[in-house]
Amino acid sequence: MDGDILFSVITPSTGKRPNALQKAVHSVEAAARFAGLETGQIEILIGFGGIKGKAPACAYPVRRFNLPKDDDCGHGIRNLLLKLAGGQKIIFLDDDNVLKPYALSQYIKHYDAEMIIGRIDTQLAFDMPTLPISDSGALIRPGNIDLLCLCLSRCLVVNRCGGWKYRGKAEADFLNILDWYTRTGSVTILEEVVGVYDAGRSLDRSALSWRQQGLLDRLACERAMTVGIPVRSVLHGLALA
Repeated sequence: MDGDILFSVITPSTGKRPNALQKAVHSVEAAARFAGLETGQIEILIGFGGIKGKAPACAYPVRRFNLPKDDDCGHGIRNLLLKLAGGQKIIFLDDDNVLKPYALSQYIKHYDAEMIIGRIDTQLAFDMPTLPISDSGALIRPGNIDLLCLCLSRCLVVNRCGGWKYRGKAEADFLNILDWYTRTGSVTILEEVVGVYDAGRSLDRSALSWRQQGLLDRLACERAMTVGIPVRSVLHGLALA
């Protein structure tokens, strides 16, 4: 594998979270160093939608693309970046998530698998500590899997499954994951936690997604009810923040 690009990290961004993006890129750099990767064995592809973005500093190659505005949760950007990716394996890393330092070394251990599914830390976003949940239900089901859990063969994603599909659909992430899971020739499931969801959530002022803002509103209301503060006052304070 010497001299080949082993991993392409796909990151769509609106450019509104530069601090979170820097943290995400730094997490890739730390994971690459931990795995002992050479400079040419990993690339980070960042697609900025509708702005002229600045690529964060990194010891490994970062390819920046200034693309038309994407009002589809980054789906169009992901599809374009997949076409430009040169790595044998694909990792999807949104600009507010991070990889764990040992994620890439775990993926290298199971490099022959077309689809690797690891656990992710979701404590900052949901009422469960990790995803996916191991229970009697299907592993690949809505709400139980995220792109951050995955390391995928580019041949599987691009050649056999036609890239990123289901644009315009709210459930596009899940539908693509289901396609890959159905079409893959081999799956490895890890117990290790390979990423942290929403790790960069609070690093950039006024850059929360609707889901993140809703979560913070709910937590603030629960805290207010505990100490006896009127909920309306709490929400008014959040609106002014």
